[in-house]
Amino acid sequence: MIVNERETPEGRLVSVCDREVLGESFENGDLDFEVSEEFYDGEPADEEDVVASLAGARVANIVGSEAVALAVKHGFVDEESVLDLGETRHAQVLRLE
Repeated sequence: MIVNERETPEGRLVSVCDREVLGESFENGDLDFEVSEEFYDGEPADEEDVVASLAGARVANIVGSEAVALAVKHGFVDEESVLDLGETRHAQVLRLE
């Protein structure tokens, strides 16, 4: 997996994706979704790294079957809120304070 962290005025923005979906595009009906390198490319990460990044995120965008499954497993995302994009999955996290 790949993790990218950015500090914003609103808090930490984390993007996580499976390595194999970086640069790919997916569709779900009228929705076109691009896993852009500009937004998602970052540092290689294992499960522990991803969990630590998501734990500190104010906002997180997660794409890829492995990354989304990890976010669900660790309680960051509810399975019911996951979007299927044909061959992959996408989820978002927003923590309101």
